[in-house]
Amino acid sequence: MRYPCVEISLDKIKHNTREIVELCKRNNINVTGVTKVFCGEPKIAKTMVEGGVQILADSRIENLIKLKEINVPKMLLRLPMISQADEVIKYSDISLNSELNTIKELSKKAVEQNKEHKIILMVDLGDLREGIFDEEEIFFVVSEILKLDGIKLIGIGTNLTCYGGVIPKYENLSKLVKIKMNIEKKFNIELDIISGGNSSSLYLLKAGEMPKKINQLRLGESIVLGRETAYGESIENTYDDCFKLIVEIIEIKEKPSVPIGEIGMDAFGNKPKFIDKGIMKRAICAIGKQDVDLGDIIPYDKNIEILGESSDHLILDITKCEKNYEIGDNVEFKLTYGGILKVMTSEYVKKNFV
Repeated sequence: MRYPCVEISLDKIKHNTREIVELCKRNNINVTGVTKVFCGEPKIAKTMVEGGVQILADSRIENLIKLKEINVPKMLLRLPMISQADEVIKYSDISLNSELNTIKELSKKAVEQNKEHKIILMVDLGDLREGIFDEEEIFFVVSEILKLDGIKLIGIGTNLTCYGGVIPKYENLSKLVKIKMNIEKKFNIELDIISGGNSSSLYLLKAGEMPKKINQLRLGESIVLGRETAYGESIENTYDDCFKLIVEIIEIKEKPSVPIGEIGMDAFGNKPKFIDKGIMKRAICAIGKQDVDLGDIIPYDKNIEILGESSDHLILDITKCEKNYEIGDNVEFKLTYGGILKVMTSEYVKKNFV
């Protein structure tokens, strides 16, 4: 076995997907499965489809290209770049948009490719990331979209918590519902989708506070970690360990806990601080900041203390461990969402499916 590696349980991912899809289905909500945290890995994406997601979504065209053989609609989550308009039309069926000039370029490329590209118009409800903030601007953009060939407006959506940390509530999501109804009335059209955000919106289902006309959620973290992201609460009957990081020990030595000599900057320009705990048994593992941040890994062995990282080394205090670790032994870690993202992105971390 090659290390470091991330061990991925497809069975647990499928189980989580089924549980969450069923939860949403009971509330008349369709699930779009977000693949960006695992870089569009097709094996995991297929597992999500087997679990019941109806659309696959990613922020990067490069990942959607990996998914082109999976026979479900693909959604581009991040607002399209004009420079990638041709690829957006080629590799995605739906995209989230807020800029009229970009939509016009998508229209042009859709006509050239003889395709109809569907868009969801993004509305900013206060989180201050993507989306149109002013309702009059929304109406203007809709009026212009309806003039375009090759483009079909299928709904409106929003994103919350990712930048500003704004929590989805009945009140702010109800504004999205009202805007949708106003658009339909003003332009005498029907919009099929109100995309009510991401995994942070899931807690509203348990609370019974999701506005009834919200009919789509874009879910990634809730599937891979079994939790909603507004308050970080676990979702009943789901797993939080679908991804496990395994690293190899390359050195074990007893050394002081404080470096000897004048302390300057470390490899990343920071001046480190140390607490004198005397001589400790230290293990070095073959992984580093290039692969994962130490704040995103949690040792399964509760007696291990993470001391720090350099680019290629993870340094652990194993003084209090009951297990007698030796050179070549493995150390296992749970991963946060950010940890999954980093190790799946790193080409130096092997991906093992179980």
